[in-house]
Amino acid sequence: MIVNEIAQGLRCLDDGVAWFSGLCLADRREVLQQIGGYVMQAGSTAADGRAGVARSGVKATANPSVMICMDPPRYGFSGLPADEHVKAFRVLVSVFAVADTRRREMYCRNACGHPWHNLPSAPAEAEQR
Repeated sequence: MIVNEIAQGLRCLDDGVAWFSGLCLADRREVLQQIGGYVMQAGSTAADGRAGVARSGVKATANPSVMICMDPPRYGFSGLPADEHVKAFRVLVSVFAVADTRRREMYCRNACGHPWHNLPSAPAEAEQR
């Protein structure tokens, strides 16, 4: 849910990074693998990769940035060294935001039943504050 909230602008990327950074190594690897799957399902292109990297705050020359901008994109982010996991998270979530926004606008507009495309306007945690 956090990834979709970030992708839809309901939560900032830095909040997601804080959550991700608090996970143990095994959980971070699992999250990276899951988000990589989301990026593939969203039909990410090399152009989406470049746009996502630009908004991620990660240098274009960093391993995760190079991997996602290849044509076709290279996955396997969970196999990166642990010190690159936060960069990979930032890149993957940012690329997912670009690709999934395009998919929602092209294919799901006014006809989508995916619950993750129809999130409330504010995350539940923010409503409870």
